Amino acid sequence: MAERSTAAVDVADNSGDEPLTAQAAQATSDGVDTQNGRAADGPMPDKDGERTNAAPAAAPELHSGHKLARRYRLEECVTRVDGFSSWRAMDEKLRRAVGVHLMPADHARARSVLAAARSSALLGDPRFVQVLDAVEENDVVYVVHEWLPDATELTALLAAGPLEAHEAYQLVSQVSQAMAAAHREGLAHLRLTPSAILRTSTGQYRIRGLAVNAALRGITSETPQRADTEAIGALLYAALTQRWPYESDAYGLAGLPKGVGLIAPDQVRAGVHRGLGELAMRALANDGATASRQEPACTTPDELAKAVAAMPRIRPPEPAFTAPPEYQHTTYQQGNYGRPTPPGVNTAQVRPVVPPPPPLQSRTGRALKWGVAALLIAALGLGSWQLADTLLGRTSQQGNSGTSNNTKPGTDDNPKQPERTELAIKGAAEYYPDEKPQDLNGVSKAYDNDSNSFWRTYRFDDGPDMGAFKEGLGLVFDLGEEQKVSAASIALKYEGDHTTATLYAAPSLSSSTPIKSMKQIATGTTKEKQLELATETPVTTRYVVLWLTAMPMGPASEFSAAGFKQGISNVVFSRIS
Repeated sequence: MAERSTAAVDVADNSGDEPLTAQAAQATSDGVDTQNGRAADGPMPDKDGERTNAAPAAAPELHSGHKLARRYRLEECVTRVDGFSSWRAMDEKLRRAVGVHLMPADHARARSVLAAARSSALLGDPRFVQVLDAVEENDVVYVVHEWLPDATELTALLAAGPLEAHEAYQLVSQVSQAMAAAHREGLAHLRLTPSAILRTSTGQYRIRGLAVNAALRGITSETPQRADTEAIGALLYAALTQRWPYESDAYGLAGLPKGVGLIAPDQVRAGVHRGLGELAMRALANDGATASRQEPACTTPDELAKAVAAMPRIRPPEPAFTAPPEYQHTTYQQGNYGRPTPPGVNTAQVRPVVPPPPPLQSRTGRALKWGVAALLIAALGLGSWQLADTLLGRTSQQGNSGTSNNTKPGTDDNPKQPERTELAIKGAAEYYPDEKPQDLNGVSKAYDNDSNSFWRTYRFDDGPDMGAFKEGLGLVFDLGEEQKVSAASIALKYEGDHTTATLYAAPSLSSSTPIKSMKQIATGTTKEKQLELATETPVTTRYVVLWLTAMPMGPASEFSAAGFKQGISNVVFSRIS
């Protein structure tokens, strides 16, 4: 049986109801806690939603190797509980791992699960784990979704300790913005737990189980925005304190002391960032708890996202620098290797001072000195004569021809050309602070060195400046580590009018940082299909934003009608030294 990935579906995972210091409850293979007689994913507070009891229905008896639609081969059963099962499977058509939820077609929740999956699939937001298929076939209902083997659950991150302030800020910022966008489309989660949050290798947080996880369990709520907001507050509270903000233990985290109610994070753990702690209390202040400093409670994800944006930006921690140890002579270097040191004797030895040799005072010595002096004078005279001859010859040649071609690279007459070193791009993402992405699936085409592929923008009618349409749009590139960025060469899809682009140093791949707070590297405008940007003073950064504020008129294509638009075929960053 293959090893279970950290990106397994969040349906009834046994990430833990007990605190880190307690013994974990023994669970059966179907994900049911044998001690308490309930699903092992831990209780959610009653205020998060009402659970509707479904009529008993047996989960489909399938096994590893079974194929759905002659395409999805089941490989590992992640859980089997409450009439449904969840699997890790292989999409044999696209050769990729996927996750699959299965339940009988006559299950009381089958219709609501299908409806939730199809609604979630229509959202198409990359901040959520995407639903790929939702089908009823042969008395079985199954939902297929993305599988992220390189992502890490928030449960695993919190098991190692609380998150540092910058990481907790990124968590609440990205999750609140994503849920605000989902609620604007009429979708709620109602099961936002630590096991529903995944952190990718690039530092982005993705949410799985939008609408589907609640439908699988029959969870509903009369106030879905309030329920999701408080759940985000609980995630932030846990990230800051490594404690679950309720009396019961859940998700491998210890609960709060019984009978004291909700207490501020900085009273639970010392050193908690004050602004984030107050934000967690405002999100959790939905049941009568008082928000610190008398600020109003956040009751919707949109209000929480605006409160996060209003906070001062939290910078990432500086890398720790360890000073090298002072150099000390070893006993081997001092000539005592292998010899025992008598007690009471200082191991540091004083080396005897060797007197300098006496000067050459004999007759032979004086003759040698005079001989060396004569050789130096002769060499100096010969060198001076050759130098004068060279200068006179060059002057004569310039007087005859008017020009001189005897210049060499690196001299004052022909200075050495600066050396340009190309910087490798390790990854990229769209930068869309207005939450309106352009071409999420085409980001990799902007740096694949293929002139026939490109990342494209939507068209707009009033141009070429985008001021009336939006502030701007662009991409953010990851150079893998901090590099000195001096220049960029950008290959464009369309020419004419003018294209204006600016480079900024960004703190991360996230779109949550305002463009006005970033340091500008270089800017430029062109009417051609090639734009060269450069700065005299290199800027050290790992992430670079390419920000477009003006685009030319482009012809109609298979993607869009004629209008003001642009495409980026290739981007190359370099360091000039």
